[in-house]
Amino acid sequence: MTEQAQRRTPAPPPGTYLGMPTFQKNAKVQLADPQLRSNLRHATGTIRAKRAERVAEVPEWEQLRLAGEAIKNRTLRHLDTYLVQLEESLTKAGATVHWARDAAEANAIVVGLVQAKGVDEVVKVKSMATQEIELNEALEHAGIAAWETDLAELIVQLGHDRPSHILVPAIHRNRAEVREIFLREMKQYGTPAPEDITDSPAELAGAARRHLREKFLRAKVAVSGANFAIAETGTLVVVESEGNGRMCLTLPETLISVVGIEKVLPTVEDLEVFMRLLPRSSTGERMNPYTSVWTGVTPGDGPQEVHVVLVDNGRTNALADPQGRPALRCIRCSACLNICPVYERVGGHAYGSVYPGPIGAVLNPQLRGISSKIDQSLPYASSLCGACFDVCPVRIPIPDMLVHLRHEVAEHKRGHVGVQQTAMAVAGWVLSDHKHFELAERAAGLAARALPNTTHLGPLPWPASPWTRARDLPMPPAESFRTWWRKERGEAR
Repeated sequence: MTEQAQRRTPAPPPGTYLGMPTFQKNAKVQLADPQLRSNLRHATGTIRAKRAERVAEVPEWEQLRLAGEAIKNRTLRHLDTYLVQLEESLTKAGATVHWARDAAEANAIVVGLVQAKGVDEVVKVKSMATQEIELNEALEHAGIAAWETDLAELIVQLGHDRPSHILVPAIHRNRAEVREIFLREMKQYGTPAPEDITDSPAELAGAARRHLREKFLRAKVAVSGANFAIAETGTLVVVESEGNGRMCLTLPETLISVVGIEKVLPTVEDLEVFMRLLPRSSTGERMNPYTSVWTGVTPGDGPQEVHVVLVDNGRTNALADPQGRPALRCIRCSACLNICPVYERVGGHAYGSVYPGPIGAVLNPQLRGISSKIDQSLPYASSLCGACFDVCPVRIPIPDMLVHLRHEVAEHKRGHVGVQQTAMAVAGWVLSDHKHFELAERAAGLAARALPNTTHLGPLPWPASPWTRARDLPMPPAESFRTWWRKERGEAR
């Protein structure tokens, strides 16, 4: 294997999220995969049960949820003030702050910073923000390898795959599949997996540790996100479970943190609430194994050059919508994914975004708009059962927001000519006047008399076929209630 091959990351799947089909089409493909459904059912069921046990240990859990909601709401109401304070605190602590309006600006900033250091690779802490802006692809295009160091992210990257879950990106893979990926791919990009490796978690984790060790030790630049950014002190916080984040945040000479502007918290005191809410809601733990906290540059300790890229990328659009704003309270715990009956059956790839599940169904259309087919379909990727709100640690009213977004999609499509729009127009005409309704009744009665021995209409031809294939359509009565009343009573009703 050449040195050049070692510095080239595995290629992601072709295409972009926005080019994907609608949720309904994606879901049909995922539902046809029994192994995927088995993997999801086992994983989400396990995490769900652990969360329930840990939450039950906290008598004041609902008060914590209310506190988390209140802190986030206060922050969002005064986000402009807290962002300015955060920039001042970061700068005072020795960090350099960059502002990015969208993904293109954020990627250009990071690529420029890495190129300025004269290196051709970076190590990465798991970060939803960098996946959202597709930073890895931008770095690869510039000839810079971006190595994912979180175990699940490593599995996804080596598998030329996309993440399927906020917390556990490789949730759709089982241990046997991971073993095959490691055996096939690790040798292409660094230290290979042992040929006799089994699918035991300990051996798989050991192979990943050996593979990543050389990358940790030689990397000069690291890229991270942040779970929280404290305006009061300029402190960034990353919580993780494996220790890879600690390696990335301490060993390299330069650290670049890409942070969504909604991650701000006003004070260190506010952080205490979320450090109780997040571990229990995400991994079902009382405390996450690693909490890394850093404030700018400390001479002789850790990275000596720290850059923080504050990213908007649609967040101010959500902030401007009072009914959509609660989505920005999200702390990326994934509890709503683990409880969702829809997600459990179709997985994350059906949602066409790094933010899948219920939160993705409300967050993506707000960050990206509803101009694409995939984003127009996401508000309908739910049964509106309400379980997502029940488990959300910051009480995001996801079902209410889904209904709001469905209205937005309907308004966006107003004036478009399609099957659904035509059907609604016909229904509106029928129901707008009793004479129209009576005419429709007589037409239905003629159909019933023409097929006297039929109790149900089968699937109707297009354009009604998509609706009637999945529903029983009873044959209308040969005589309507209005006709019967007029005949029996001699009165019009």
